[in-house]
Amino acid sequence: QVQFVESGGGLVQPGGSLSLSCEASGFTLNWLAIGWFRQAPGKEREGVLCISNSDGIRYFQDSVKGRFTISRDDAKNTVYLQMNDLKPEDTGVYFCAQNARCATWLGGYDYWGQGTRVTVSS
Repeated sequence: QVQFVESGGGLVQPGGSLSLSCEASGFTLNWLAIGWFRQAPGKEREGVLCISNSDGIRYFQDSVKGRFTISRDDAKNTVYLQMNDLKPEDTGVYFCAQNARCATWLGGYDYWGQGTRVTVSS
């Protein structure tokens, strides 16, 4: 079965950090673009950032630059999202999905996982 499984979410205070994982099963991540996305309560899903061999790292949100980083370990078939200096507006369910390139159009991404919830609150 082809799927992504996200993990690592939780409740954190503003200024705190979380590390999310996106593990693929049923296929390998090599040569694919993997994006992280989030959906805040009552809002549409939005891209956060993406990594691919052809595009490198692409940020979809200026607000996370300098705070979020993305990395991949193809040997573990896993992509990571390190989130530092978290803010309440980072609250949401975080998803990963794959595409051929780091495109801005979310409709081009496949194999969405169930997501992992991140809550930033004091």
